[in-house]
Formats: sequence, C-alpha cells, structure tokens
Amino acid sequence: MEKRFLGIKEMAEYLGLTVGTMYVWVCQKKIPYLKVGKLVKFDLKEIENWLKERRVEEIS
Repeated sequence: MEKRFLGIKEMAEYLGLTVGTMYVWVCQKKIPYLKVGKLVKFDLKEIENWLKERRVEEIS
C-alpha cells in the first residue's frame, strides 16, 4: 500500500528541498499541509494537485 501522508522530512526529500525551506513554506502557508496534534503532515494527492497548478507551460 502506498503511503499517502508524509512528514516534513519526507516531503522535503520528495520535492528536493531543505527541511528549513519546508518549515518556512508551512509558516507562510505556501504549501498545503495538515496538523495532526503537533505534527505537520502532507497529503501526497493534494501536493500532486498543488504541483500541477504551478506547472509552467513551454513556449512553442
């Protein structure tokens, strides 16, 4: 079964960013996330949609 919710370290690795950048983006609400108690979690399906919305189309 595929893991759907990732922690901040796993998401940083998935996106190729630093953990520090992830914390900044969470504080600035630049990336969708969930709070589970004190933990920050990321829904992989929601992140995939978020990435698709930010796609830059090529110029022909």
